[in-house]
Amino acid sequence: MIYECREKPDILVKEKVALVLLSYNSRTYLERFLPFVLKTDYSDYRLIIVDNASTDDTLEFLQKEYPQIDILHIDVNHGFTNGFVESLACIKAKYYALLTSDVEVSSQWLTPLVEAMDKDEKLGACQPKIKAYKERDSFEYAGASGGFMDTFGYMFCRGRIFDYVEKDKGQYDDPIDVFWASGAVFLLRSEVYHRIGGFDNDYFAHMEEIDLCWRIQRAGYGIKAIPKSEVYHVGGSVILYGSTEKTYYNYRNNLLMLTKHLPYGRLIWMIPWRLFLDLVSGFQALISGRAKEMGAILKAHAHFWGSLGKYLRKRKKIYSQVPYRELKGIYSRSIVWQFFVRRKKTYSDLPGRLSKGE
Repeated sequence: MIYECREKPDILVKEKVALVLLSYNSRTYLERFLPFVLKTDYSDYRLIIVDNASTDDTLEFLQKEYPQIDILHIDVNHGFTNGFVESLACIKAKYYALLTSDVEVSSQWLTPLVEAMDKDEKLGACQPKIKAYKERDSFEYAGASGGFMDTFGYMFCRGRIFDYVEKDKGQYDDPIDVFWASGAVFLLRSEVYHRIGGFDNDYFAHMEEIDLCWRIQRAGYGIKAIPKSEVYHVGGSVILYGSTEKTYYNYRNNLLMLTKHLPYGRLIWMIPWRLFLDLVSGFQALISGRAKEMGAILKAHAHFWGSLGKYLRKRKKIYSQVPYRELKGIYSRSIVWQFFVRRKKTYSDLPGRLSKGE
């Protein structure tokens, strides 16, 4: 059945899990990966594919090859984040399993995630171990085995720091509290999602899941990585890795997110430091012949200052009962210093890596 999002349908999922797969011009990925999704051995779920205004023949392909699958169609593509914002406003279920179209799942992927949520009512979201589709013995950039944030607001993963990606040798197979779960694939407690206001549409793409996880923690719920669940991610299907567009959104959205969440006492000294560190990064790109990357960083900062007032106002709307110092998954040192100066390339090499925020 095809639902039109503009009609704001009320899709009541009787199953415990609404498996929401976001697709945009994804026929190639759906042909390759949808059969794996349909082999999921956890039975108490309903699959809904959200078509985010595809311009290829994705819809025709789905209707012909998979007429039994429900489709929620969005008329106009207002970004990756908006695809989930609009669709989740129409879908009611206990849990949302959010999945992008470029993920290959195993048959057992969903069960450990649901079991973790069922076991702990204060768990707001969890993610599987995410490995690279093309290099299957390596972690994948976008989530690896759980996400963290350092004292300057830079994000990294257990299994990936900056562009250094580790091989998976079972070193991070323990379930652990993290700061953020990857937007490529994660399980959400729907009641918490709606209570905190859902995804922030202003992000368009990139870091919207980190902002969401930050608000989940501030509302008193945890985020975990559950490596017993394992998937493979292609990556770069929304915005290509290494593109200036990706650089722009990463830098802009990170600064906006810090402005939205950090205590004023930290924000006042953090922003000048970030301006300095980001400009150093841009200058390094410039002298390396990547002038467009420098331009993307400058554009991100210009737009950040233009949106500063709006994001300062957003601070007042956040439901918060957990102070910054009690949030989990914050690395109390500088990941930039550890990685570039001390040459600590892996998560397991980081001193004090499980520290909370200060």
